[in-house]
Amino acid sequence: MIERNIERALFASRWLMAPFFLGLVVALPLVLLKFVQELIHLAPGVLSMDANSMILAVLGLIDLTLVAALVLMMILAGYENFVSKIETPDHSDRPSWMGHVDFGDLKLKVIGSLVAISAIQLLRAFLEIQDYTTSDLGWLVGIHLTFVVSGVLLALMDRIAEGGGKPKH
Repeated sequence: MIERNIERALFASRWLMAPFFLGLVVALPLVLLKFVQELIHLAPGVLSMDANSMILAVLGLIDLTLVAALVLMMILAGYENFVSKIETPDHSDRPSWMGHVDFGDLKLKVIGSLVAISAIQLLRAFLEIQDYTTSDLGWLVGIHLTFVVSGVLLALMDRIAEGGGKPKH
């Protein structure tokens, strides 16, 4: 009986994660607000911008979009993985990946998003190369490569854990 009560309490503790996901729901409109602010800032000067400035501004919007998509994915997949299933199986707008993204997939999607965001930051730096020192660029490349290597290692570890990395006899 004691064991059953402990197990129930442990299982119920998953609900302590729900406020974290609700906090991310609050963060999503904040990212949207920043996106709209950047878009409004971009619009009046678009005709007087050179191509590099336009590319940099659009890359900033893409960055915010990637962050928003990552937050949404963390909300939905994280909640389903750690708290409770979201009961919307018949909803026509339900993303096809919902209910199919496990913790390993979520890790890879997060690192993939970080690699993409890092790549955009690196591209921005190269477009504004005159504003960066060699040391700054080295750090940006090093950080980006760290994300890339981390992603490859995470994928490799997941493959090995699933038995996909074992040699076939």
